Amino acid sequence: MATGRTHRPATRSRGIPEATVARLPLYLRALTALSERSVPTVSSEELAAAAGVNSAKLRKDFSYLGSYGTRGVGYDVEYLVYQISRELGLTQDWPVVIVGIGNLGAALANYGGFASRGFRVAALIDADPGMAGKPVAGIPVQHSDDLEKIIEDNGVSIGVIATPAGAAQPVCDRLVAAGVTSILNFAPTVLTVPDGVDVRKVDLSIELQILAFHEQRKAGEEAAAGADGAGAGAAGRGDTADKGPDGDVPAVMPA
Repeated sequence: MATGRTHRPATRSRGIPEATVARLPLYLRALTALSERSVPTVSSEELAAAAGVNSAKLRKDFSYLGSYGTRGVGYDVEYLVYQISRELGLTQDWPVVIVGIGNLGAALANYGGFASRGFRVAALIDADPGMAGKPVAGIPVQHSDDLEKIIEDNGVSIGVIATPAGAAQPVCDRLVAAGVTSILNFAPTVLTVPDGVDVRKVDLSIELQILAFHEQRKAGEEAAAGADGAGAGAAGRGDTADKGPDGDVPAVMPA
């Protein structure tokens, strides 16, 4: 089986936009669910709804893959699973190291979705000497002193950083110097990397803050709607008080 170090996906060389690349995993997840239910074909509208995009965008994205589907039939689910998996580089073995085996790092190590999606956790690394040798998810933790050798021995090109913020940049620098060219960063900090190194950042606190913003906005809109309703009710009652028995505004009575 090929390793991640020697075989890289061809999305850039084929000119697939980054926005399309970011949506391919969404399509793959939806298609995999259909495949598990033995659904043979799917329309662009059904797949777009399952992936949370509009059908025109989906058809445009698939045009970059050279897949247009069959009019009146739709897309072949199994073929699309293979096609997208190949484009994302998931038909080969990608050894991954996780650096920082605290609560988050341990949770990532125990995540069963890596293997099913073409990723193999090759090593777990931590700076705490007391962690060395302890098994996490069946893998013994290794000390960070051996990081460079671990990267070389396992042919690793993807690193996951789950360290505290202050340790993330030095770890990143060592990973890059050792040959890692793609990094998934869970540390709450922005990493600086040279050209040719890709970084994807996952910041749970930022996502929660964005959700808090939307919740606050919804609460404000509901409060405003309630105030408008109360105002309209008061205005309606006032109009009724000023009207005569026939609903018209009465004439001014003489003093």
